[in-house]
Amino acid sequence: MSEARVGLVIEDDQDIRELVRTVLSQAGFQVSVAASGAEGVLAAKNLNPDVITLDLGLPDIDGFEVSRQIREFSDAYIVMLTARADELDTLIGLESGADDYLTKPFRPRELRARVAAMMRRPRLVPDPAPHSVPAEAAAQGGQRVTGSGNYSHNGLVLSYASRSVAVDGQELNLTRTEFELLYALLEAGRTVRTKSDLVRRLRDEDYDVGSYISEADERSVEVHMGNLRKKLGDSPQRPRWLQTVRGVGYRLAPEER
Repeated sequence: MSEARVGLVIEDDQDIRELVRTVLSQAGFQVSVAASGAEGVLAAKNLNPDVITLDLGLPDIDGFEVSRQIREFSDAYIVMLTARADELDTLIGLESGADDYLTKPFRPRELRARVAAMMRRPRLVPDPAPHSVPAEAAAQGGQRVTGSGNYSHNGLVLSYASRSVAVDGQELNLTRTEFELLYALLEAGRTVRTKSDLVRRLRDEDYDVGSYISEADERSVEVHMGNLRKKLGDSPQRPRWLQTVRGVGYRLAPEER
């Protein structure tokens, strides 16, 4: 029997806290709650949750700092819940490590759908180990598929089975959203993936052309790609891996010669 999934609700408003607890419980999670940022960080360390909903306006530590602290030790999906409609707050939230966000008041059905899409992605993230990437994939050079879900491109090696990424032999610590975006580009090679394509990929809706993609959704992809670039040490001007196609989306940079 599979291990029960764990949800953590970090929210100081009791009514919203109980609403989110109910939504996650109905989705099959064992749910714990925290009413402050410090309590939430401690709970995340102790519980190792699969998904965390995080209020931005906490009484002690703001949600941005809570997210940053949690990201130091956890790969849990983080959904920020905010009453602030300011795009800047949303972008700061994503830059601090959140995977998604919803603006209050939100529809319980939408929260459940967002969480369900996240949970369809694998959660296996092993302890960093250079040998976790197949040896035959470690050769530097152009993008090559070296097995099911294994890619090598310009010194970057990705293994989907072990959820590991290394650059020039150095293991990287990516969030699961960053990992999925990188995998999508490696999978597509030099074919451009639009921002809308990548939003649907993250929602597990690649071919659902009828789904609505907002400007904020596409902007969130831009932020995640920016975070991914920083971790890779990639240059937007002279990309080694992630090439921006202005006004369209992203594709893999050319093979180094």
